[in-house]
Amino acid sequence: MSEKAAKTLDTAEGTGVGAQAKGHVKEPLNVVVGVSGGIAAYKACHLVREFTEAGDSVRVVPTPSALNFVGAATFEALSGHPVDTGVFSRVDEVQHVRVGKEADLIVIAPATADTIARIAAGRANDLLTATVLVATCPVVLAPAMHTEMWENPATQDNVATLRRRGVIVLEPAHGRLTGTDTGPGRLPEAAQIAAMARTVVEAGKFGRTLKGKKVVISAGGTQENIDPVRFIGNRSSGRQGFALADIAVHRGADVTIVAGDTDELDTPPGAKIVRVQSTRDMKDAVDAAAVDADIVIMAAAVADYRPETEATSKLKKGQADDALSTLHLVENPDILRGLAEKREAGETSAVIVGFAAETDDPLELGRAKLKRKGADMLMVNSVAGGKVFGELRNSGWLIGADGSTEDIADGPKHVVAARIWDAIEKISSGAGESIRQN
Repeated sequence: MSEKAAKTLDTAEGTGVGAQAKGHVKEPLNVVVGVSGGIAAYKACHLVREFTEAGDSVRVVPTPSALNFVGAATFEALSGHPVDTGVFSRVDEVQHVRVGKEADLIVIAPATADTIARIAAGRANDLLTATVLVATCPVVLAPAMHTEMWENPATQDNVATLRRRGVIVLEPAHGRLTGTDTGPGRLPEAAQIAAMARTVVEAGKFGRTLKGKKVVISAGGTQENIDPVRFIGNRSSGRQGFALADIAVHRGADVTIVAGDTDELDTPPGAKIVRVQSTRDMKDAVDAAAVDADIVIMAAAVADYRPETEATSKLKKGQADDALSTLHLVENPDILRGLAEKREAGETSAVIVGFAAETDDPLELGRAKLKRKGADMLMVNSVAGGKVFGELRNSGWLIGADGSTEDIADGPKHVVAARIWDAIEKISSGAGESIRQN
């Protein structure tokens, strides 16, 4: 690990491959982007750009077969560093050891079944596997292969071995593969991989701590139709809800997202998604999924009111009844409070977490809302001045039903999501049971 990394990162559980880092990340990072020989190798170009545009120093280390898909010149131009594949390249620099020791983060994307197998076996027969073998920084693998290869017991055993050692193996996306095949095994988008990799470094904890848990997360804004072309909505992008889902999946949870207006976001790999439009649609979907859920997070920004009547054809400006100038609104159902009532009635036993976006006195209003809703925890943030909605970063406070308050420092939404999950897991494991009893 570089001197910079040693000063800024505190590793947990020793210094083995994939040791988890804790604390605040100081940019730039020394990032190694490993590339395996698969058709998805072209996406590594976008990943390199994600890191370099964030100010990181990137060294690309492809396998020899990866250069059949993307040439060395492309990676050199994007990274600004030379590209080598063998352990006998630049022997005078001892780079088969130096590259891994100087790295703050190693991300291999795509990670093919062969590369995963060789890393699991401790091989060092090319520069990439040798680099991983000497690394003491976090190592993140983004698998990409045909569904049958991903689901093969040999691959699953190798993945389990690497995760047990502390290597972060991301879930592959579900989608179009080579040829006409479709299924799990697609490489996630570069922005998703980069966000998760940086979260590993900054947030630290990334074990399979939610394995066996069923999680339901609402995300995005709901829309209430005025007529076929107009609606009442809000500025929520759904980014924080999707980030929460991303972290939950990679901690081992079975995740269902009930999504409102989130069309611009890529679905977190490994999560199931239910698309809805209105608040009533979202309530029905959340209630159905919450019956056997362990944790429900209401991160969506739901519309509190809807038009009393919805026009079946477009309302015209200047119509005699002036329907557009006066809208009669009725209150929508309270999804969060309804979940708490279902728990009180024994219809669910889930831990319930809500969100509150406020423009004034966020803590005072958040505490009042938490008491009113009957949830276990509330994430409160200030959206004054256009903050949070649609942004890549977030901050705020976690308020517990016992009156406790935890500051959530400004950070990327994936990092904020990891910190929220750390707090939720304390309640879910029973450590916060007293909160629910008060």
